[in-house]
Amino acid sequence: MNSLRLRALLAAAVMLAGAALAHFAKPTSFLADQLGAPNLETLFPKQFGAWRIEDGFPLILPSPDLQAQLDVIYNQVLSRTYVKATGERVMLSVAYGGDQSDGMSAHRPEGCYPAQGFAITFNKRGVQRVSGGALPVRVLMATLFQRHEPITYWITVGNKVATTGIEQKLAQMRYGLRGVIADGMLVRVSSLDSDMGHGHAIQAAFIAEMYSAVPESARSRIFGDLAL
Repeated sequence: MNSLRLRALLAAAVMLAGAALAHFAKPTSFLADQLGAPNLETLFPKQFGAWRIEDGFPLILPSPDLQAQLDVIYNQVLSRTYVKATGERVMLSVAYGGDQSDGMSAHRPEGCYPAQGFAITFNKRGVQRVSGGALPVRVLMATLFQRHEPITYWITVGNKVATTGIEQKLAQMRYGLRGVIADGMLVRVSSLDSDMGHGHAIQAAFIAEMYSAVPESARSRIFGDLAL
């Protein structure tokens, strides 16, 4: 059985299981109500290690129609640019949604970037080492004319990290079987660099330093429960 057919069968199985779950066990409790909604502005440090916030760095904003969709899905969005004295810059974008149920789950960058005119020229799963263990991530390369943007991102559903749509759905279902609607967070780190390897290496260092700077009590919400 080839990999494409296997992936199609897995996706079909997940959709059928999700339909059964929706019919027999409708979640009624929100994880966000149990834990409280995070405050992204205070959750993510404004400075850590050699990184400091830089104001005024230009970002590409979503089109009005895409922004309208995002406003429905996410309760909070945080966008910052960090810079080091040596000149490296990293853009951090975080989106939090209190309802990670069908039709409300986080939109992955490989879908949002093409909607803005970018071409995704590289898309692969990866593992980011941080002091707490191994963080599953997805690494991309997005290009729009002369803009080359390496991207590293991950999505949390509750305290589970998902790097594929199937993983997102399975995490939602696990919470749903307990009668809980999970919240979720999309954390995206990117930079402007035509050298993809160099850009991803800087992002890896940034993520590792950010992990160490985030309060330990908040780490599972941002980075999920990591494998050692």
